[in-house]
Amino acid sequence: MKLFFKLLLIIFFANASQLSFAQSPVITKVTKFKPPVVQTFIGANTNGASITKDEASQLITLPLKIMDDKKNLYPVSSYHFLYKKKGTVQDENTGKVSPTFTNVSDFFKTTPLPKVWVDNLKNGFQKGDELYFFDIIVTDKKNRNFFAPDLKINVQ
Repeated sequence: MKLFFKLLLIIFFANASQLSFAQSPVITKVTKFKPPVVQTFIGANTNGASITKDEASQLITLPLKIMDDKKNLYPVSSYHFLYKKKGTVQDENTGKVSPTFTNVSDFFKTTPLPKVWVDNLKNGFQKGDELYFFDIIVTDKKNRNFFAPDLKINVQ
């Protein structure tokens, strides 16, 4: 029994000594970075634009462009795209038709959207749909990443 307690004490002190010599985490100071003021475009459209169904079919094939006030372009590293499609549902009991929305979204690292997305969306737009590009990350010439403004376009 005494042997058991001696072993227990040895294990306890061995672990305690390891804890006291544990290294503290290294904190690296990062220089502050003020990202440039940029604007997000697709074609000539900015956030809040309203476009026709035909324009939406053309815009969906174009790349996102991030530009500052000096006309410098910034490459897009990644973004999310959400397509909000307006539809209708009919109540089986009353026959009443009411609007509904379906959302389809994904994460992308290339712009414009992949061909499969363009093919699925093109020519299927209707009034009330939304195209929403968000969480857009761009890179400057010093390889620093920052967020660009979101871009939401309404189909009229």
